[in-house]
Amino acid sequence: MGVSVDVHQVYKYPFEQVVASFLRKYPNPMDKNVLSVKITEEKRDESTGVIYRKRIAICQNVVPEILRKKSTLVILCWKKVSILKVPNIQLEEESWLNPRERNMAIRSHCLTWTQYASMKEESVFRESMENPNWTEFIQRGRISITGAGFLNCILETFASTFLRQGAQKGIRIMEMLLKEQCGAPLAE
Repeated sequence: MGVSVDVHQVYKYPFEQVVASFLRKYPNPMDKNVLSVKITEEKRDESTGVIYRKRIAICQNVVPEILRKKSTLVILCWKKVSILKVPNIQLEEESWLNPRERNMAIRSHCLTWTQYASMKEESVFRESMENPNWTEFIQRGRISITGAGFLNCILETFASTFLRQGAQKGIRIMEMLLKEQCGAPLAE
């Protein structure tokens, strides 16, 4: 089955500043769960100018801590799926930055827990149609739990809340970083 979360945000900053902030976003003190980010591949297509990057993020597993605050039923689900007890989570992110067309497509997925769950995100940063000095961000995340039997739906409901909160936190971090690095947002 699975659950999806869609996010749309307009940053009132030029595309180049938003992308530069995004690529420097982690690790930072505003989100201590991201422990490290490593570029594993980077190449430029000379004919198109597109820059491809593959990065691996190592994140602290916060699921057990969050679940302790939830209901007994959710805690029982967590105990059933013992794979959630891993100390760190690895995420792989691939991006295609096209500076000429002023857009960047991003695909990411979780490398941890693949036999029990699938987590994927697709995002795009692009010049806003409303104002060429602003940047539009569109993201769709999807989680499917497959390894917990009848508990899949319960865990997916929890996961959708977790995804939505994570997306909103990411937007807040980007807004703060942009303000720190570039000053006040551009007016209309």
